[in-house]
Amino acid sequence: MLASRIFVTWIELVVVGFGGTALAGIVSGPPELLLYFATTLVTVAVLLYNIDQLIQQRLGEQ
Repeated sequence: MLASRIFVTWIELVVVGFGGTALAGIVSGPPELLLYFATTLVTVAVLLYNIDQLIQQRLGEQ
């Protein structure tokens, strides 16, 4: 389960990173900075969600 969760997390982070970069590359100025900040927040959210899922699975096994 750990390897599959790591793979899913990696794919999600790549999608978020490329999506945020593509969107921020389209605009310029302050909106670009806001999109980079939003991408960072979504990246942290993806990591925390996947860590939570690993913890929930671990607690469910006991």
